[in-house]
Amino acid sequence: MRLILLALACLGLAACQNTTVPSVEVSDALCRPTPNGRDLTGCYLKLTASTEDRLVAVSTSAAAEAQIHAVSTEGGVMAMEEMPDGMPLRANEPAELAPGGDHIMLLGVTTPLKPGDTVDLVLTFERADPVTVTAQVGTPPLS
Repeated sequence: MRLILLALACLGLAACQNTTVPSVEVSDALCRPTPNGRDLTGCYLKLTASTEDRLVAVSTSAAAEAQIHAVSTEGGVMAMEEMPDGMPLRANEPAELAPGGDHIMLLGVTTPLKPGDTVDLVLTFERADPVTVTAQVGTPPLS
């Protein structure tokens, strides 16, 4: 009986060691400069999750609030709204937050952002550990 319990304990430990820890890689982080007299701007980046996950929140000391926005077009009119449940991420498939599409909106920017500045963004996920990324401030390239 002891031998069986010992074998089961070893199998349990082996199973724990093979568990994949969820992670998300972040690249190409960029925030637009704030327009003159405005205190909001958009930020863009690419996310690649190792497992199914969800971007649930973004925070920064550069703004009073950061929201994850979805962009849609209906009847030729583009609209954006906050994603209250966050943005789903598929395993190993890059997801882009990009100009003209889904993005991060910074509201109540505390100091005007100009080209050459940087903005630290803390990305919170449903499964993976939070990731802090430093976004450059600049104008996105035209696609």
